[in-house]
Formats: sequence, C-alpha cells, structure tokens
Amino acid sequence: MSRAGPDSAARLRRLLAMVPWLLAEGGAPVAEIAARFSMAEDEVVRDLQLVGLCGTPPYGPGDLVDVWVDDGVVHAYAGAYFTRPMRLTPAEGFAVLAAGRALLAVPGADPGGALARALAKLEQVLGPAALDVDLAGPAHLDDVRGAAERHERLEVGYYSAWRDEVTERRVDPLLVHAAGGRWYLEANCHRAGGLRRFRVDRLEWVRPTGERFDPPPLPPPGGPFLPAPDAPVLVVEVPPSARWAVEASPAARLEELPGGWVRAHLPVAGTAFVERLLLRLGPEATVVGPAELADAGRAAAARLLARYAGAPA
Repeated sequence: MSRAGPDSAARLRRLLAMVPWLLAEGGAPVAEIAARFSMAEDEVVRDLQLVGLCGTPPYGPGDLVDVWVDDGVVHAYAGAYFTRPMRLTPAEGFAVLAAGRALLAVPGADPGGALARALAKLEQVLGPAALDVDLAGPAHLDDVRGAAERHERLEVGYYSAWRDEVTERRVDPLLVHAAGGRWYLEANCHRAGGLRRFRVDRLEWVRPTGERFDPPPLPPPGGPFLPAPDAPVLVVEVPPSARWAVEASPAARLEELPGGWVRAHLPVAGTAFVERLLLRLGPEATVVGPAELADAGRAAAARLLARYAGAPA
C-alpha cells in the first residue's frame, strides 16, 4: 500500500478561505472558483464534496453546509445553524480572531469579505487592545509581493538548505503565500528553467531588474518543497522508530512494509539534504537506491566523528 505525503492541512486552509467567500456569493462557476483560489477545476469539485459532510449533530438537513454543482456552477447554502449568531467565551473569541487573521493570508481570501467583516466585529467586542497577533513577515516579503503584483523580474540570492549553498538567480515571481507558518514564493526560475518554490526567509538579497514579464496562469500554492521534474529520487527503508522523519516530508511517497517499517520515495535536490536525513534516520535505515547515495549517511557520520576526534578536550 502506498500513499502520498500529508496534504490535509493545506486542503483545510484552502477550504476555510473558500467556503466563507462562496457562501457570501451564494455560489459561483467552478472555473471562477478555480481561478480565484489557484486550483484545477477537478480539485475544486473534489474539495467541495467534503464541505457537504460538514455540520453539527444530529447532522440533519438544517445542520449541514449545503453545496452542490449543477452544470458547472457551484451553489452553496449555509443552513440554519450556521446563520445563527455565535455565542463565544472570551477565550474562544481570542482563538477565533487569531485563526481568522491568519486565514486572511491564504491566497484567494477576500480581505474585505465576510470573514474580514466578522473579525472586525469580533475585535470591537473584545476591545482593540485585547489581542495583538504578530504576523510580521521575513525581510524581503514586501519586495517579492510587490514584484509579483507588478509582474517584475527579480535577481535574488537564495540559500538552499538542500545543497547548503547560496546561488544567484533571475526569477519571475508569480505568487506569494503562507504555508505551515512560513512564507513561500512561487516563481519561474531562469537558472532552473521552470517553476520553483522558494522560502522567502532564505532570500539573502533581492534586486529589481526593471524588466516585466507576462505571467502564466497562477500555480496552485502547495507545501514547502516543489521538486524539479528530473530530481533524483531517494528510496530508503525506515524502521518504525524513525518513520516520523520521512512522514514529515510533504514530497514523500510512502509504502507500508511488514513490522511497521516504511519504504519512502523522496525527490532530492542535493546530497546535503540526503546526509542530514540519513543521520536522523539512524543506522537501521537502508538506502535502496540510487546506488550513488547508498553510502551518503555513513560518509557523513564518519566526517562528523573525525571532527569530534580532532576537537580539543
């Protein structure tokens, strides 16, 4: 049995931004929803099928979000329970306000829509100084956001933890989004010759070129790592005690093995990442392929031990 890496958190964030907008509109064509939230049309239909299962006990007709697709148009009705005023404790109000502010950063969220208006009312009740949520971004966040809005090509210095090096790149910024508590830039990279995902806090410097580009359709926002089409794939068999290390990778494809072991297929961009991963997994992990990476973990461990051996007492 195999399964893809975890994506439920990303789908949930997307739905939490999509559903309030959809309910406020009363519905919209599937194509419009896909364009607004940077999704494929089949992804829109698949994700909205989950919404029809969401509600409160006893899950009767008035307790569920009613969503259906008719001739390419999505129709949505909140149901009686969801249209009644909420009664929150102060602690629940703080939690809703903090989570709602974070959701407004999701691509496609409407900064002046129903969620934003509800949060403004909630903040009035709690008091303007009741909660201070620090959503400060990394140093070059405003630079890449502005360039993406202006369709302006950039030159950047980027630190790649996969290769443990800083490279200079020319990029066409397409989309800036938050995922897993970090900010990411989706951009066409001239050095790599295709779409790449960059962590904004790893940008060493950003320089505008003054050049403009015609943006292609926006890519769907995703997790931390977008592997190149030709990236080598590390195949490693991992014991139960260390499977957490491969399950944490959003790019991993996992196969269950007897005894709780797992065989992980992970696209990699450099040996530095492979060495760090194998050191975490420990000596029981076995590299199945490719052959040139079979001894990467042992070689890294030997280098570390040699450094400790030469360190002053």
